[in-house]
Amino acid sequence: MNVILGQSHFIKTVEDIAEAVVGSVPAAKFGLAFSESSGDCLIRIDGNDDDLKALARDNAERIGAGHSFILFLRDCYPINVLNAIKNLPEVCTIFCATANAAEVVIAESALGRGIMGVIDGHKPQGIEGPAGVTWRTTLLREIGYKRA
Repeated sequence: MNVILGQSHFIKTVEDIAEAVVGSVPAAKFGLAFSESSGDCLIRIDGNDDDLKALARDNAERIGAGHSFILFLRDCYPINVLNAIKNLPEVCTIFCATANAAEVVIAESALGRGIMGVIDGHKPQGIEGPAGVTWRTTLLREIGYKRA
């Protein structure tokens, strides 16, 4: 499963991100939650998979940062939808797009909560050598992201 976490500034985000996912990868399963930070200040939810919608809702509630969105994807990679999402006029920032374990760094003030950043995966364990280059370039061609 993959996740995209970002910041947006308008309630229209919910429908626009859902349309971007479906328009980019029609077979993708997804759950989306957007934390509204004015008006009713509700977590708005969309998607086509009940488990992913619940996962998005629960994580948005835990994060609790206004104008943030979290999108969980199955049968789709972030690279397949990321440009469509980044090109939405209301999307301000993408904090991460990953399948790694991630931690969201939050700041809290009297006004509310905000995402400061994301810790995405683990720290580097070394430097890529020739065998690593061969493995990486072969993998990208095997999965169709680069031509042979």
